[in-house]
Amino acid sequence: MVQRTVELVNRLGLHARAAAKFVHVASGFASEVKVRRDDQEVNGKSILGLLLLAAPCGTRLTITAEGEDAQEALDAIEELVEGRFGEDG
Repeated sequence: MVQRTVELVNRLGLHARAAAKFVHVASGFASEVKVRRDDQEVNGKSILGLLLLAAPCGTRLTITAEGEDAQEALDAIEELVEGRFGEDG
């Protein structure tokens, strides 16, 4: 199991389009992906779960992956988040 903390830096935070991109990337890996905000943890391959986190810009999320490609999954997800989900600002 590997874990990483990321900060949402895109202006709108984890909104529907960003959540869909997150799920698309996470679903490309066999590993189980979990996302935690404070005391709430959700499945990183569930758009609804991610939206329930209600995570605005500046939120720190802890992402955990478990499985044979866990490190690669976290690398790809971190790149997506740091790249502002491909959004401007």
